[in-house]
Amino acid sequence: MKLKDKVAVITGGGKGVGKSISLAFATEGADVVMAARTKSTLEETAEEINQMGRCALPFIADISNEDQVNQFVSSTVKNLGKIDILVNNVGIAGPTVPVVDLRIEDWNRVIAVNLTGAYLCSKAVLKYMIKNKSGNIINVGSMAGTKGLWRRSPYVVSKWGILGLTKTLALEVGIYGIRVNAICPGLVEGKRLDDVFSERAKAMGISPDLIRKRAIDDTPLRRFVKPEEIARVAIFLASLDSDGITGQIICVNAGQD
Repeated sequence: MKLKDKVAVITGGGKGVGKSISLAFATEGADVVMAARTKSTLEETAEEINQMGRCALPFIADISNEDQVNQFVSSTVKNLGKIDILVNNVGIAGPTVPVVDLRIEDWNRVIAVNLTGAYLCSKAVLKYMIKNKSGNIINVGSMAGTKGLWRRSPYVVSKWGILGLTKTLALEVGIYGIRVNAICPGLVEGKRLDDVFSERAKAMGISPDLIRKRAIDDTPLRRFVKPEEIARVAIFLASLDSDGITGQIICVNAGQD
């Protein structure tokens, strides 16, 4: 087991990519703390992990709220004694709207969840990691953080910010033995991608199936990424297999530019 007896905090750990990472970490021997706003999915995933013989703690929290972040982080340390790994995974897609029509409240919400949330969770966890002179932070970015996307400005800006946060944190905390890296998924199969395609299709006046076909044709592997493929890279970055790696961006994108 590559993560035996480690304690991992995973935001958005109850569904999608976050759930795949939570289950994969538990399979590799970690106890898992999941923080998100949806109680039902968190509890379902926690039950699956408990049945695997590992400890799972679900916390209902808005990670853009500093008080709630500090509360679930301190509760984690109180209950499990430490935090070895943080995966900043939670994120929202935001609207498909041109900048000229974008509402400030929609902009602020996407930035708050996708970027400020990662900053707040990292800040809270690092207080313990620095004290222990050990730790590992994995930020889940996006290929959107390496380019622009049509009518998706708040999401794109938030993901560019995640990569900047990754690089900066790696410089700041490496002296304490703490590593910070990012995963940039491409298009990941699941409900969220279906919703994004539906919004884009509506904005363009074409069918979601055509949007999907164009996207698949744009990838060398002619398919989308699976959540479990992201999870396997997260295991690599969280384990000793990547002990000499920090401040790096790994793209898991089926070859998509």
